[in-house]
Amino acid sequence: MATVVFFPEGAFGPTNNCVGIGQILRDRGHRVLFVIEESFAGALEAQGFEERLMRLGPPAEVEEEPGQFWKDFIRETAPVFRKPTIEQLSEFIEPTWRALCDGARYVDDRLRDIFDEIEPDAIVEDNVVCFPAIHASGRPWARIVSCNPLEVKDPDIPPVYSGYPGGDRTGWDEFRAEYSRATAELHGEFSAFVVERGAPALPEAEFIHESAWLNLTLYPREADYPRGTPLGPTWHGLDTCVRRSDVEAQLPDRITAGEGGLVVGNGGKRHADARRDHGLMGATLGGKAHPRGRGHDDEPSTRVERVVERVESAGDERIVEGADGKERHAGQLAREPESA
Repeated sequence: MATVVFFPEGAFGPTNNCVGIGQILRDRGHRVLFVIEESFAGALEAQGFEERLMRLGPPAEVEEEPGQFWKDFIRETAPVFRKPTIEQLSEFIEPTWRALCDGARYVDDRLRDIFDEIEPDAIVEDNVVCFPAIHASGRPWARIVSCNPLEVKDPDIPPVYSGYPGGDRTGWDEFRAEYSRATAELHGEFSAFVVERGAPALPEAEFIHESAWLNLTLYPREADYPRGTPLGPTWHGLDTCVRRSDVEAQLPDRITAGEGGLVVGNGGKRHADARRDHGLMGATLGGKAHPRGRGHDDEPSTRVERVVERVESAGDERIVEGADGKERHAGQLAREPESA
């Protein structure tokens, strides 16, 4: 039996990706633990996993909801999203990287204590910045890339965070140059920190290393970008990762009787958007609009999405399985409602 520690970013998306893999490992007899932020305390224990708690910053004066820091951060920086993406680099992207790097600095000692206590056989992280305690542990580790396939760069795909189309290279070079300029100072500071704490220097314009053991991407091949250079032998694509839910979906009687259709709307962290869309869809479609937000386990999307006719997803790169048993990207389901 191996001991595997999962260390996801402090959000429901990366955490649930790791839960999906952790459930399989646990079923095969391995010991699985999660290192999570204090605001998530109890969430993984409720799913049968051991927890170790940490913080990415000083304790708040009031009780926090899971992921509260990033909810506040997005709300405060939201006006920047009205600007072109190249202007967002210095006003949103760099501050975001800085906040993430600050968290890695703050938590480093705590992570070392956790890894020394557990002595894991492997560490699996779904993060976007380096946590040097992982390298300093001397343990094999795996990296999961679940947020955006453009994070793994290639000259033949658009610059990450640009929003530029793949078929038109206009502005790619300018965007990459501005990205390097906007993040150069922080990159140098953070690279010096990770070296001081026992990790290798960061690659140019990168805030995290590629694992020498295993790297996983969670993005469907059908929707991925065509790369000019294939990824190396340590890279493997899972296409998707969905956690199991033991809670059965409770659908309205008239839906189970075949009267009307079911629409799932996923607003991600934007609960206000989800509730707004719920009202709009319910009024417009005459069917059942099923609002979803991350972390709301009272209505398990992993079960509901197996019987829906259409999925509306705000900002997620999600794979769902239709009633016919076939897995599809959320966007594909929206184009093929008759087959879901």
